[in-house]
Order: sequence, then structure tokens, then C-alpha cells
Amino acid sequence: MFEFAQASQFFTSFGLSDLSFLAEAAGRTLLISVVSISIGTVLGCIFGWLLSVSRWAGAATLGLFLDAFRSIPLIIQLILFFNFFPIIGFPLNPFAAGTFVLVLYTSALVAAVARGGIEAVPVTTRRAGRSLGLTYWQDMRYIVWPIGLRAVLPAWAGVALGVLKDSALVSVLGYVELLRASQILITRTQEPFVILTVVGLFYFALSFPISRATARLERRWQQ
Repeated sequence: MFEFAQASQFFTSFGLSDLSFLAEAAGRTLLISVVSISIGTVLGCIFGWLLSVSRWAGAATLGLFLDAFRSIPLIIQLILFFNFFPIIGFPLNPFAAGTFVLVLYTSALVAAVARGGIEAVPVTTRRAGRSLGLTYWQDMRYIVWPIGLRAVLPAWAGVALGVLKDSALVSVLGYVELLRASQILITRTQEPFVILTVVGLFYFALSFPISRATARLERRWQQ
């Protein structure tokens, strides 16, 4: 009888407190995603520019480094880096380790996108700007950046949405984001359909603004 009472206390139905728990986990997902995407985008643009100007040297050095992050499964990167830093005397908590890996992963993806955007600008257009007296950086600011951004915005949005969803893999480090929170609640409530439906709605709520903002910018630029 006592064991049955304990089991009934453990297996409880999904309630408002559980919804609040998932909302907090969604906030953690949003936090690690925004930080990773923001920093990773800045670094990726720098890496993409370096690849575009260095050509063969960049492909043989920085390109190989970035290819490693694009090729190795993200979950392996997370586990390796999380266990590597304590070895060298710099232990990181799950959030810091996950953010570090996601930033590098995002920068590797954005670098390819940024390089493609720079190289999408016709050489003749850039030469025309330089012939009018524009400096290299003025050419980048007034010609390459506006034209290249329009070309790569959809690809960048795809990267951002992918990183937002891939952040669920940080749960293997013990970081309680949406996926980890759903696993905890499923174990306790035994209601996977309800919980996963709610989690899916949270992911949709986080992803929808990115896709809508991107579509709005594209329509504005086409006018």
C-alpha cells in the first residue's frame, strides 16, 4: 500500500506547474540560441571575408578548421569539448561549454554563407565602384554588403533556425533546455504525447519570428 502511494505521488498528470517548467526551459533554449547565433554570425562573417580574400591559403588553413566543425556531428563536438576543458584545467558548466561549441559551429556555417554572399557580387560592379574613387572598405560597405546580404539572408535564416533546433543537443551535457525538460516530465507524468506537443509549440513560437522577419525583409528589398 505504501509503495502504491509513492508511485501515485511520482506519476502525476501534466499541470500548470509543468507548463511553467517548460516555459523556463524555453527561455534557456532562447538564451543559448541567441548568444550562439549572434556571436557565431559575427565570427562567421569575419571568417567568410578572410576566406574570400585569402583564397587558397585560407582554404588550406582556416577552411580546414571550419570544415571540421561543419563535418563532425554536433553531439560529438559537445561531448569532446565538455570533457576536454577540465583536462587542461578550465572546467566549464554545461551552458558555457554548450555556448562555446554552438558559437564555433554557427560561425563555421555562417562563414560559408558569408563567403558565398561576397562572391555573389559581380566583379564588374565592384570594379565600377573602385573606378569612382571608393576605397576597399567603402566598396565593402556600400556595394558588397547590401548586395551580398540580400543574396544570403534566406541561407542565414536557415542556419539560425537549424542552430535553434540543434541547441537541444546541449541536453547531453546536463543543460535543462526544452528537450531535457520534456524528458524529465515524460518520465514523471508518462504523458509523452501531451508534453511533446507542448514542446513542439514552444519551438514553433521561438522559430516563427525568425522566419517571418526574414520573409518581411525579403519583400521589402524586392519593392
